[in-house]
Amino acid sequence: MNFNHLLLNLRKENFNLGTVFCFVIFLFTSIFCAQIWAQRKENQLSTALKATPAAFPLIKNGSVPSILTDKADAEAVTLVANAVSSDLELVCGIKPDIFHDLNKHEDYLIIAGTIGHSKYIDQLIKSKKINVASIQNKWETYIMSTVNAPIEGVKQALVIAGSDRRGTAYGLFEISKLVGVSPWVWWADVKPKPQNELYVLAGNVVSKEPSVKYRGIFINDEDWGLHPWAAKNMDTDIKDIGPKTYAKVFELLLRLKANLIWPAMHDSTKAFWYYPQNPVAADKYAIVIGSTHCDMMLRSNTFEWQVGYEQEYRRKPGIYRYDTNKDEVYKYWEDRVNAAKNYEAMYTLGMRGIRDGGITGPETKEGKIALVENIIDDQRSIFKKYFGTPSNALQIFCPYKEVLDLYTGGLKVPDDVTLVWTDDNFGYLRQLSNTAEQKRSGSSGIYYHLSYLGGPHDYTWLSSNSPSLISYEMTKAYQFGADKFWVVNVGDIKPAELETQFFLDMAWDAKKWTPEKASQYVYDWAKSTFGEEFATDIALVKNQYYQLAQSGKPEHMGLLKFDAVTQKQRLAAYTDLIEKVDQLKTRIPQSLRDAYFQLIEYPSKGAALMNQKFFYAQMSLEAAETDKKMALNYSQKAKNALEQIITLTHHYNKEIENGKWDGIITHAPRNLETYAMPKIANPEILSDSLRNPAPFDSRYLEKVITSIDGASSSNIVSLNPSDFKTKKEILLEKIIVVNGLGVGGKSISRYPFTGKSFKNDEYLHAPYVEYKVNLKVGEYKLSLKSLPTDAINNERNLSMAVVVNQKPPLFIDTDNSKKNKNWTMSVVRGYFEKVLPFKVEKTGETKIRIYLQDTGLALSRIDIVK
Repeated sequence: MNFNHLLLNLRKENFNLGTVFCFVIFLFTSIFCAQIWAQRKENQLSTALKATPAAFPLIKNGSVPSILTDKADAEAVTLVANAVSSDLELVCGIKPDIFHDLNKHEDYLIIAGTIGHSKYIDQLIKSKKINVASIQNKWETYIMSTVNAPIEGVKQALVIAGSDRRGTAYGLFEISKLVGVSPWVWWADVKPKPQNELYVLAGNVVSKEPSVKYRGIFINDEDWGLHPWAAKNMDTDIKDIGPKTYAKVFELLLRLKANLIWPAMHDSTKAFWYYPQNPVAADKYAIVIGSTHCDMMLRSNTFEWQVGYEQEYRRKPGIYRYDTNKDEVYKYWEDRVNAAKNYEAMYTLGMRGIRDGGITGPETKEGKIALVENIIDDQRSIFKKYFGTPSNALQIFCPYKEVLDLYTGGLKVPDDVTLVWTDDNFGYLRQLSNTAEQKRSGSSGIYYHLSYLGGPHDYTWLSSNSPSLISYEMTKAYQFGADKFWVVNVGDIKPAELETQFFLDMAWDAKKWTPEKASQYVYDWAKSTFGEEFATDIALVKNQYYQLAQSGKPEHMGLLKFDAVTQKQRLAAYTDLIEKVDQLKTRIPQSLRDAYFQLIEYPSKGAALMNQKFFYAQMSLEAAETDKKMALNYSQKAKNALEQIITLTHHYNKEIENGKWDGIITHAPRNLETYAMPKIANPEILSDSLRNPAPFDSRYLEKVITSIDGASSSNIVSLNPSDFKTKKEILLEKIIVVNGLGVGGKSISRYPFTGKSFKNDEYLHAPYVEYKVNLKVGEYKLSLKSLPTDAINNERNLSMAVVVNQKPPLFIDTDNSKKNKNWTMSVVRGYFEKVLPFKVEKTGETKIRIYLQDTGLALSRIDIVK
């Protein structure tokens, strides 16, 4: 927004010029100061390959400095110091020693510790060698400084001081990043570039506090990946996901600056607390233990209220129902609080069914609300017994699925409990805090999905929610006060590595990757993961992968029917994607080939081949009546696509890293129909292994066929919403273009999301965009495709006003919150559509003005159909 435009808008709002001048000076000064502050906070220590005056020798002539920690410090500090030591060994071949006293003399040291828990850090503070005032008593922060003569006999040290144990851990892992070690060094075999010399230039870094206080992952639907892999390769003694697996998970979380786990909880996996060393490992790594939206009070009901109950209590359980079996359920919860009271833990309040289902109890909504309120009161009485006051226990309430209806129906939740809002399971947030809820002392948080098992269809094979979509929704959440808790469903962790890191990077700094910048993230990630030489090409591949998945996830291809034009376009685009992947692979160093396969090649080719499988199968049936030879050709291509998916999956499990990942990936999670061979014109060419899969629970699968019109069709004029000719913005707001968002490749939206919501009678005051297109006289349809999002909260709508050639406005409600057939179509095909008829009475220029009455509305594509 330029200065004149700002003045104009202020005048329209009846501000006088004196007020305008003072406001503008204040605004610009605030922005300038904020930018300076951000630059200072984002400053990082730099490295050099050659020695310079005052530089700290991190790697020099085949030697590395030892790491000094205090044995009395948190165990996480020692564990991370050992991990950093191993990282340095990967880079230079020399593993630094770790010691806890000063008997060993060295000229150069890495000194790491927590303020108030490390005598070495406290001595440096006392001697004024380091200044920790900027992080004192703050949450998970650290300083990193080069210090001359820190201790008698030591020339120089690289000092990491943390405000708490996780702050120290995060600071130590910054050393790994400085030497080029990826957080995915173990989980995706991203091998660092060898270095013979590396110096840290003199300086001082002060980390920021995280944007979101509790940040973590939910391991879910682990039956077909993480569980069989862990049983076979990690926790082989118990043949389950146990402490050895979780130790690797917890280390990864610290590398990603996360601090919380919702453990795996499916039927295939015994409860997290069943193995005593699991919570011990979490505490050692300073990870907060939580439990899912359906597993209250740190219990894991699918195991613990059934098999586990008999082992724990030596008898069979009664009904998991509070109104008729209160004493038994209460004791079940209290026993877990007693076991967990000395761990850093977070408790989910309320009650749902044993699995991911509604509460068993009264039939009426009013009865259920009264029961859940009584349950919460009783749960908090347990906290009072063990923690002195309920507020001393970390507590969340998650209005997920049917629980949202109870909450919006009047269910009261104590003010200090964190409300955890959810997405609709497909990446679009259902609701955020309104004005009153934003004042709650417990604040709010988010439970988000990168993977999902359930209707209308799973997407647990590949991970395809783009950074642009994640940023759009999570920035919205943060701006409406969701800053206490973010957890993301990552399925088996693999192959959602990039998307998981992006989510957690946003949780650490929610203002760094705003929607306007989010599409640039992949380049930044690729640069740090594979090197600057490959970053541009990898970003092109991944962003193309995300864009194609926006209008049809690989797992959903069995639900979608594309017209011939779009089908041809997608086949061409995926062929191009495979060619890019293969060409780039020839340039990737051998040491990074396995990482490249896991992070880039497998998901890209998997998605492409899934599209080919369905398209060629459909084409074979269409050709069967007219050209049997062509039908056979298409049938063979469909068969080949599935065989290649199976071959790629075999390579992932058996051939990379000497079988390290054996069992982690299956090409057919839950043996769903979509992963098998679709009907083809020549089924006799199929081998037995490619025929129909085992039966599955069909209640999760709702058949949906969606037609998507191709933009090269002769009777369609397509506009990208970003191609507007004019626009009007309002005070402190702008209309942004979000690359990589929506089926059109770009979407427009109002920003920030906290802007005013305009009612229909106020539409003329709303921001607008205007398009001009030459049309002939006649009747047309205007198709407006927007991201299938929900209204932000109950104080807002999700509306547009459309004015064609200055005719009376047509008002559109784009809210996609109702779980019905239209919702299903929208989330599967990637857009919500409204079609408006209009008439052109004079050949020539037609003006289409669209008023964006609400924030959170992302317009993705405009089609004019004759």
